[in-house]
Amino acid sequence: MKALVTGGAGFIGSQLIKTWLQIDPKVSITNLDKLTYSGDLKRLEELRGNKRYHFVHGDICDAKAVRKAMEGCSVVVHLAAETHVDRSLYDGKTFFESNVEGTRVMLEEAKEAHIERFVHVSTDEVYGSRAHGYFKEGDALAPSSPYSVSKAAGDLLAISYHTTFGLPVVVTRGSNTFGPFQYPEKVIPLFVSNAIAGEALPLYGDGRQIRNWIYVEDHARAILHALKKGKPGEVYNISSATELENIVLTKKLLNLLGKSVKLIKRVKDRPGHDRRYAIDSAKLRALGWKEKAVFDRAFADTVLWYEYHQSWWKAIKAKQNEFQSFYRKAYAGRVKV
Repeated sequence: MKALVTGGAGFIGSQLIKTWLQIDPKVSITNLDKLTYSGDLKRLEELRGNKRYHFVHGDICDAKAVRKAMEGCSVVVHLAAETHVDRSLYDGKTFFESNVEGTRVMLEEAKEAHIERFVHVSTDEVYGSRAHGYFKEGDALAPSSPYSVSKAAGDLLAISYHTTFGLPVVVTRGSNTFGPFQYPEKVIPLFVSNAIAGEALPLYGDGRQIRNWIYVEDHARAILHALKKGKPGEVYNISSATELENIVLTKKLLNLLGKSVKLIKRVKDRPGHDRRYAIDSAKLRALGWKEKAVFDRAFADTVLWYEYHQSWWKAIKAKQNEFQSFYRKAYAGRVKV
């Protein structure tokens, strides 16, 4: 079987490719990635020379590039997307170009190529915030940021291609994901790298926002499970049993590094910041999926990975002028976030 994975140089996409090649000796994978600021082929360095893996540098908004990359493929897993909420507050156009128009191009080309299964990877943020209980797949969507709105639009577009054209689409919506090689604008690698450098950890508001956390390998396996077992036209939530307030997560991180809680700096809360994301993944679990990672162990391993691989994130922070000039100012509260 030949598969196309978009966004495979990203955090979750790279893990999915490595996991898939490991568990399925019959699959060959083409990775289509634009290599934007957060894409990094170092995440896939171990696949150098692997005859079942092929990288294509291209944009999902470019129909010709997509068509060529999709040649001979029977399966598509579409992960390519702009994903950082803070960025979407200042550059919404890029998010809609990638997450909506890019998804439309992917779906259209998949339809023309008679793709046998198309998995559209999305986020729990499309449901919005919930104080009590858990969102199920059939619940109404209530996204609150340009990022989550763009992803919700992509979800609905993907499902429409199943309803209207019969394209065998499956949508997955995952919770907050953590693990090695996550770009250091996300909270865990940002806070770990800042703490190691003795810099402040910019915690939004009161820090009591609640998130569900799933290890990246578990998320990758869940996507592949939905690909294999999911029913076309259906949505599947992906979550773990671990919910934590951001302040609790931050203190756990500092404790593992032996750093003082005095590094925590309260900053102005983000506009429209959702209080709690909570999704029910019983539907996918009923198909036989379950997470393997124990949170405390996986979290500790992740923190230690960033401690032992400082050259990776230091190069990113040193290289990205935008990271230095925008994010440090934003997270320090010197601009409104």
